[in-house]
Amino acid sequence: MALTKMKDLRQLSDQELSDRIAAIKKELFDLRFKKATRQEVKPHQFKHLRHELAQLLTLENERRRSGGQG
Repeated sequence: MALTKMKDLRQLSDQELSDRIAAIKKELFDLRFKKATRQEVKPHQFKHLRHELAQLLTLENERRRSGGQG
């Protein structure tokens, strides 16, 4: 699984962006739960999900700031 590109995420609508953020937060919670209960997890999934979450939050923040100024 390759890391997502910012240009791909910029094509999402505001609703899709919010939905994707919620989905990734749930996936991260599930991964942490699996790790805590000693179930098998792939450690690289943490990195990929945190990376994509940071990109989505950055994009959301950019849109909020540009919407507030204009």
